[in-house]
Amino acid sequence: MTILRTAPIVLCLALASVAFAPSAKADDWNRKTVITFSEPVEIPGVHLQGWGVLPAGTYVFKILDSKSDRHIVQIFSQDELTVYATILAIPNYRLKATDKTVMTFNEGIEGRPEALRAWFYPGRNWGEEFVYPKAKAMEIAAATKTPVLFTAAEIPLEVVTPIKSVDEPVVVQLRQAPILAVQPTGEQVQLAVVVTPPPPAELAIVETAPTPAPAPVETLPDTASSLPLIALFGMLSLGGALAVRSMRNRTI
Repeated sequence: MTILRTAPIVLCLALASVAFAPSAKADDWNRKTVITFSEPVEIPGVHLQGWGVLPAGTYVFKILDSKSDRHIVQIFSQDELTVYATILAIPNYRLKATDKTVMTFNEGIEGRPEALRAWFYPGRNWGEEFVYPKAKAMEIAAATKTPVLFTAAEIPLEVVTPIKSVDEPVVVQLRQAPILAVQPTGEQVQLAVVVTPPPPAELAIVETAPTPAPAPVETLPDTASSLPLIALFGMLSLGGALAVRSMRNRTI
């Protein structure tokens, strides 16, 4: 009798878990990563006024858009309520993946914060190589003795309100901006000279955004079969009938 009384509750929990399951993959697509910097860090891209250098602290990195051979990365506050920067990045291949997040910097600039160079997500052989404005890229390349990606497009460096959509004009500009690399000597070279793109098959795996999670209990995603839901409703009905029958028997 105990099993019959608890069956409807167990089945309801099972139904709820199915309804919420699709949203579990979201972090894998946008590669949400929490990063803590112990010192100030200079960043490229379009940022809120006064945030061209991030103070020491904790931030959240996410992919806003990755439907091309270039990606758009955003940096959030720890509570994810404020978008500090929207950055153009190019996928860059590395030989060995690690099981931890790796951030690299353009080092060697005395008296100023290190400049953010690339972000590698755990388990992947490629990461996001960040693109700087031309003047800043030339300055960093000369000081660090390493090539730096840049765009000469006239993209605003500061904004008053955060960028929150892939359809905003600034994001469209970032997607279309021509990208080159500058050597420490000041020579401008093609992107392929300093960046190794990941294999197309590997890159294509993460270029599709996840289907938004449906409202709880109402429907399943279009890509899912309706058979599990029908079966669950059937089990719920059976459990309810058994529970009612049990109560009637006790009354009699």
